[in-house]
Amino acid sequence: MILHGYWRSSAAYRVRIALAIKGLAYQQVTHDLRTGEHRAAAYRALNPQARVPTLEADGRVLTQSPAILEWLEERWPEPALLPASAADRAAVRAMCATVACDIHPLNNLAVQQGLRAMGAEEEAVAAWIARWIGEGFAAIEPVVAAHGAGFAWGEMPGLADCYLVPQVYNAERFEVDLSPFPALMAAVARARALPAFQAAHPDRQPDAAP
Repeated sequence: MILHGYWRSSAAYRVRIALAIKGLAYQQVTHDLRTGEHRAAAYRALNPQARVPTLEADGRVLTQSPAILEWLEERWPEPALLPASAADRAAVRAMCATVACDIHPLNNLAVQQGLRAMGAEEEAVAAWIARWIGEGFAAIEPVVAAHGAGFAWGEMPGLADCYLVPQVYNAERFEVDLSPFPALMAAVARARALPAFQAAHPDRQPDAAP
């Protein structure tokens, strides 16, 4: 497998965590989002949306991290990232969608660049980021408090942790106050202690900035 990504992309970070949990080997190809490498013609031929991550596997090209993560779970179901019951799986997917649909798209690099292009000062950009992370985490916190048993859902790391750990990394980069979310942060701390999450950390990637 070949994973096209960027060390600080939280979407690529999600996929790296899942690959590590499942013990799957892969090669990395980096596309520096800051310099626009992801918009090169060769990469657009692979992924017309020119976003990361892209996964080449089994003779196919897979895009969008939620789809990639679901494919990994179906292709290699053990160790499982989703709980056993249909209702629990739906609840976990809702947690993941809160990150992937409600938080991340409003805070990604393209949106930040757009805000700055419209004249937003850095303080305003940081406030925008904090607002959407805070609203999303406020929705997830009671779910973790009710259903987490060490991790975001249950006693084992799973799909929700794959989404939450990178999003907390982003929140910390922008100095968002995370004290209102003790259950969420406790689950993230436990996940971060595991080798799979440590190996996937942005600072451990071959293209990481010094």
